Amino acid sequence: MADTHFGFETVAEEAKAKRVAGVFTSVAGKYDVMNDLMSAGLHRVWKRFAVSISGVREGQRVLDVAGGSADLSQLFLKKVGSSGQVVLTDINNAMLRVGRDRLFDQGHTTPVTQCDAEHLPFPNDYFDCVSIAFGLRNVTHKDVALREMQRVLKPGGRLIVLEFSKVAKPLEKIYGLYSFKLLPKIGQFIANDADSYRYLAESIRMHPGQEELQKMMEEAGLGKVEYFNMTGGVVAVHRGYKY
Repeated sequence: MADTHFGFETVAEEAKAKRVAGVFTSVAGKYDVMNDLMSAGLHRVWKRFAVSISGVREGQRVLDVAGGSADLSQLFLKKVGSSGQVVLTDINNAMLRVGRDRLFDQGHTTPVTQCDAEHLPFPNDYFDCVSIAFGLRNVTHKDVALREMQRVLKPGGRLIVLEFSKVAKPLEKIYGLYSFKLLPKIGQFIANDADSYRYLAESIRMHPGQEELQKMMEEAGLGKVEYFNMTGGVVAVHRGYKY
């Protein structure tokens, strides 16, 4: 049985998915509040930018992988209009219910599917755009998930990956103090769960940096891959095309 990382901890691959599920089931109810607090609201700017460079137009199909509380799905729905379609997916049922209910409350009847990013239940060459925001670092086999997302894209389609990345060196010390000292305390105070937010901080450090992720996307069959650093490299948006 192979091992992988759960934050800084080494665990069996089979155990990681269950541990990650536990984290997001625990934080689902406070997920959006914590996002606003953790990023001082910047996560909304990052997500709007990711959607703005997606090239999505009216009438197109979009797959929002690990879409959780549906922030990106809401933005994409405005792009595709009534003639397009956005499919919201997440592996975690608690997170998916949050997103489903939010979309329903806004009058959207977009499809919602619980599924694993490594095994997408969609046909080849189907979507004009696939996005994954702050979800790839929690996937056990990132290379498999990237190949799956490439598979379901139409030729000419775009994969958008928004994820925490390698911060610029001048920010490393203060960012480290924030991540490992302050963030778990905020998690304990707001969500009554310091451990989950400690894992989230550790998972960021274990995630591939900008250049490494760019290479992984290329190895998954995507072309013209480029990335855009935001907020000093705290996050990066990667974009690649299927040819």
